[in-house]
Amino acid sequence: MIRIAILTAALACAASLPAHAQGRAETLIVGGTQTPRHFNAAVQSGVATMMPGAQIFASPLRFDEKWNAQPYLAESWSFQDDGKSLLLKLVPNAVFHDGKPVTSEDVAFSVMTAKAFHPFQSMFGPVERVDTPTPQIAVIRMKDPHPAILLAMSPPFLPILPKHVYGDGQDVRNHPANLKPVGSGPYKFVEYKQGEHIILERNEKFFIPGRPKFARLVFRIFKDPSAMELAFERKDIDMISFHSSPTSVQRLKRMPHAVVELRGGEAIGPLGWVAFNMKKKPLDDVRVRQAISYAIDREFIVKKLHGGVTKVATGPIAPGSPFYTDKVEPYRLNLGKANQLLDAAGLKKGADGMRFTLQLDATPGSPDNYGLIAEYLKPQLKKIGINVNLRVSPDFPTWAKRIGGHDFEASLDASFNYGDPVIGVHRTYLSSNIRPGVVWSNTQSYVNPKVDELLAKATVERNLEKRKALYHAFQKQVVEDVPVAFTHVWSVATVADKALRNLPITIWSGLTPYDEIERR
Repeated sequence: MIRIAILTAALACAASLPAHAQGRAETLIVGGTQTPRHFNAAVQSGVATMMPGAQIFASPLRFDEKWNAQPYLAESWSFQDDGKSLLLKLVPNAVFHDGKPVTSEDVAFSVMTAKAFHPFQSMFGPVERVDTPTPQIAVIRMKDPHPAILLAMSPPFLPILPKHVYGDGQDVRNHPANLKPVGSGPYKFVEYKQGEHIILERNEKFFIPGRPKFARLVFRIFKDPSAMELAFERKDIDMISFHSSPTSVQRLKRMPHAVVELRGGEAIGPLGWVAFNMKKKPLDDVRVRQAISYAIDREFIVKKLHGGVTKVATGPIAPGSPFYTDKVEPYRLNLGKANQLLDAAGLKKGADGMRFTLQLDATPGSPDNYGLIAEYLKPQLKKIGINVNLRVSPDFPTWAKRIGGHDFEASLDASFNYGDPVIGVHRTYLSSNIRPGVVWSNTQSYVNPKVDELLAKATVERNLEKRKALYHAFQKQVVEDVPVAFTHVWSVATVADKALRNLPITIWSGLTPYDEIERR
């Protein structure tokens, strides 16, 4: 209790201490606006869980800025049995925060837990079992080759859980340890005060010598972005990780002590879009969806609404991914073509110049990512005879219930690629993943057997060039079918005090361990 009181006091007085003061200089304070439900990313997706979870738990692998897998808990790895087995050799000196050694039994327990309970079922879908011939050797056995397995072994998805803690018969999804976690990562859990802060301290027995650099890591949780930006301006916090507000990023860039790092996060691949419910008329007609796509000026969205912080999105895989291609229909602004398509679909203009009314939802809580675009689309689509009716959800659960329940016509929102397309892309387009009640599944009710076949082949294809070709064909087909009209790729910015170095600029950006960050 004394330790917690000291750390809490240090956090409370952070604003009044100069950066070089003893205690404050040894503490890295990171700001955010999301409140985690818990810290176990093996059973829960989302930035709020993944970010602190990557500090508390270690994973088998981590990735650099060039998509190369790097050793972490696994010092080496190799595919065997024609790609149907993955052998991991663990580092010999890793221990959990309670002092117990990390063994292959813990790896096996964690993999099978994620397979059973993680929302992204495709990540470990082919896994049948994990053999543990020695305490340092784990062999993951799969029914089919599964190239995505390496990215699935990284910090956002596979925290290695201590079996001696979680394997006590309780439901892992609601285990008490999810809120008082024991991991083997660079920082140990100290305290979580919901809606206020998460306090972590250096793991003195971390298996990588000389890391982490800070004695303490604190996540401060703010109720709104404006309060967080003010805290950064006053130097009450050192860093804002995974910042996605375009207008906020522009404002923070102007602060003299700030550095805004836009590199990194390529694996996250956050795509903004207008998603269509293809069960609703007239959106069941591809000509109507194509017309709407041709009416959207993406350059205006990126350059004017977002000040050049975001990028134009061209398809279901984000730029930066090794599987991305721009060889698709770009849907450049063409109101004439849009009108021709709507005429061909039999949607004639009425006396008021309108063809039909489109109900448009937008994810609440992100006004500059969605709200601005929604307000732009209303007069823009009116130019081609579509009357846009904006439906406002009072909160995220209401929006998620509507979209997940297929109670919508079109929705402004976004989805993450999450590295390998098997993990974050397939879920939106597979006909087998139309799951009423589940948001960010195939809520568009999109069915194309050709796409299902391409994705099935890409899942097991081990040759990288052949796999790329399959995903290139997939992107071309999806863009042609327009189950969603892609708008922009978010920025995933790291905003930090210039005194910090070794910022997280890997493909996972802020969802990676902060063990190398230090103060100059």
